[in-house]
Amino acid sequence: MINLYNTHIASLSIHRAGNKSKNEPLVLSSQPYHMDDEITPLLKEFFLKPFREKEENYYQFVNEADLDFSEVYAAATAIFSDPETIHEESKKITKHLYDQSTHPHIKDGEVYIAYLENLQLDNVKVNAIGIFKSELKQDFLQFSEKENNVTAHLERGVNLNKLDKGCIIFDVNKEEGYKVLSVDSNRYDARYWLEGFLGVNALEDDNFRTKKYLKFCQDFAKDVVLPAEDKKEEVLFMNRAVNHFAKNDLFNESAFVNEVIDNPDLIPEFNQYKTEQGPKYKIEDLTSFPIANTAVTAARKKIKNVINLDTNIQIKLDFINPESADKFVEKGWDEEKQMYYYLIYFNKEQKT
Repeated sequence: MINLYNTHIASLSIHRAGNKSKNEPLVLSSQPYHMDDEITPLLKEFFLKPFREKEENYYQFVNEADLDFSEVYAAATAIFSDPETIHEESKKITKHLYDQSTHPHIKDGEVYIAYLENLQLDNVKVNAIGIFKSELKQDFLQFSEKENNVTAHLERGVNLNKLDKGCIIFDVNKEEGYKVLSVDSNRYDARYWLEGFLGVNALEDDNFRTKKYLKFCQDFAKDVVLPAEDKKEEVLFMNRAVNHFAKNDLFNESAFVNEVIDNPDLIPEFNQYKTEQGPKYKIEDLTSFPIANTAVTAARKKIKNVINLDTNIQIKLDFINPESADKFVEKGWDEEKQMYYYLIYFNKEQKT
């Protein structure tokens, strides 16, 4: 878990990288940017806000031959060894980004490279390197006053409410390729940023394993539980699965299967589905691991607990009290109407 609120920008270099295939220029500043009390808080919020709002999915640098051949990894290692080198290394990083900017969709933009201090990662204070890019420009009006007249001027600039791309490289796990967080609000060129420029893969930590296993369960519910049972049972299966993860610190697959799968006939189906689909989620050999609470919370928000009926009626089941659906919701078939129905029991309507 990260805490960025006390982060200090110790140094900042700003360059510009165009699209190389369009012969747009690469502009490297000769000196670091001079920080001031007015603009520094705005830039800090611009850089870090997306990471506070985004689910923590970590990456690590990889290279088939050797990590030292990864340009960004090598630059980060040099900076962490001697922070005074960050401006010269920032030029190498921006040049590397420019060399990857060959797809026609890639837009030119400002590249900001910052040395960050006083971050907290898993309750430990660490330093980090931030690499950020602003691409999309917006029109805005600037006003001036002269001789009792107000004049409007049209200008273009960066919207400080939206960072286009960014990553934070934490000074931990150097030998494994560091821990890296990344954000990208423009999906059309994601491979260019993560693969071409950064050269990272997903870090297979507890957060990764928890998220992948819950995604596997979600697809099992959709592909197996729903056809075998009904929508109610699909929702309840995922309800039980998420609650099992939420109340345990350590995942054990045998305990999970016994608690979550109500229908014994589906246990062989679950094992078979994992055998066939496990490699897709990278969980084929996974039977025990520490559970990451942040991943469980994020998964709970994404999982739908609503039954949508073709009669334009929705039934929302409570993820906090799943036993209510078992006790007070029944599904049946009406011979006269030739339609399914849900029978819902209650004592009184709740006021909202």
